[in-house]
Amino acid sequence: QVQLAESGGGTVQAGGSLRLSCAASGSISRIFAMGWFRQVPGKQRELVALINKGGKQIYADTVKGRFTISSDYAKSTVYLQMNSLKPDDSAVYYCVAQRLLREDSWGQGTQVTVDS
Repeated sequence: QVQLAESGGGTVQAGGSLRLSCAASGSISRIFAMGWFRQVPGKQRELVALINKGGKQIYADTVKGRFTISSDYAKSTVYLQMNSLKPDDSAVYYCVAQRLLREDSWGQGTQVTVDS
């Protein structure tokens, strides 16, 4: 099992910035990628950004140029720097750890609210 501890959510004005952090613990040896998804009520959870151990990054089109994902796999930690936030970015943000031959592990989620 992998446990994920998220932090950094909150409320910010449109145009502002937030930084999310997620630290993994437990059975972390098989982790090959970590990242963030988000979900709003009534909609499916959607990819925000992923980064693998080789540094390859994937972003949703809606956040490209505004969000930056980074990682410190020595600490099993991933970060999401969110700039130029928009009200449409308001959601619960979930950290995910992807492991070889295992199901994905998910954090509890952290609320991000962007006021217009």
